[in-house]
Amino acid sequence: MTDIPRKTNYDFERREREKTKAAETAKKAQAKADKRAVDQATPDADE
Repeated sequence: MTDIPRKTNYDFERREREKTKAAETAKKAQAKADKRAVDQATPDADE
């Protein structure tokens, strides 16, 4: 059986890349928000 090259689906591939990037951005934003919440919850040791 010979492999038939698939037709490119640029829109789908672009949407998948954007979805992955959005997920990474959301993950970083959540980590940043969590860190900020922890920093606000604990008083600074310097003061």
